[in-house]
Amino acid sequence: MHNFQRIYQLHHILAARNQPVSHKNIEQLLEYDREHNDYYYDAKESGVFELPGIWFDAHELYALLTAQQLLEQIQPGLLGAQLRPIKSQLEKIPASRNLNNQEITDLVRILSMMCRNKTIRHFQQVASTLLQRQQLDITYHSRSHDQQTERTVSPQRLTHYRDNWYLDAWCHKRNALRSFAVERIVSSVLLDHAALEIPETELNEHFATSYGIFAGKENQTAVLHFTAERARWVADEQWHPQQQGKFLPDDRYELCIPYANETELVMDILRHGVAIGVIAPETLRHTIMENLREAQEKYLPQKNGK
Repeated sequence: MHNFQRIYQLHHILAARNQPVSHKNIEQLLEYDREHNDYYYDAKESGVFELPGIWFDAHELYALLTAQQLLEQIQPGLLGAQLRPIKSQLEKIPASRNLNNQEITDLVRILSMMCRNKTIRHFQQVASTLLQRQQLDITYHSRSHDQQTERTVSPQRLTHYRDNWYLDAWCHKRNALRSFAVERIVSSVLLDHAALEIPETELNEHFATSYGIFAGKENQTAVLHFTAERARWVADEQWHPQQQGKFLPDDRYELCIPYANETELVMDILRHGVAIGVIAPETLRHTIMENLREAQEKYLPQKNGK
């Protein structure tokens, strides 16, 4: 048994018992010093790693190290400075098993598709303000309106969605909950005012029940039918926490999704092409039909050679 595992096992034996531990267990887990007639372990030789209040076995440490490396791939350098003090200790575990960190990285790949490759300059400020429960002054540039506005916000949550970071916050200018793409924050200043606390139930009702990043209380339900072939994939996908799905008699798949804003739902529907049909509501069917008509016009022969 590896020294690290022996110490870890001893820790659990001692923590779980309210009576003396047998010499047999002690002899298996610690080293005996004949000269001093006592048991001991050398922390430097044992390879024990302990974070305050937390003990890890070898498998848990492997997982933690791998997760840290995956996080760096998802958002390069996001928590690098914060994790660096323990990362050097964690790296000793793979080394003791003759596995280097590059091999771990090579074994696991994360392919980020459609992510916005922008430097998130104000992520640390936003995260710090969120944890301190303080208000934040931000200058925000909206992509949808191509406008820059000044906002005072009370941060509520950080959300990582489709490879991008969003700040869910109470906007004091609009007196409403809003989501802000963190990479679109032009400047940020911490204020000496406590953040307005929004109840968890209200946050969930506003953000979690909507479809995608476009928040709001759902007021419609999309009924989608997928071909039998596409159903083999879609039946295992989660489009929405409150979705309902079932196989139809002809092996097609019906997916019912609540939503408030159709913008992101329309994009997801269109990517399935002819493998999907919108059954209801009629307003959503009309939006999809208009999108398909406009797309078709782009491929039709142009008149007068244009």
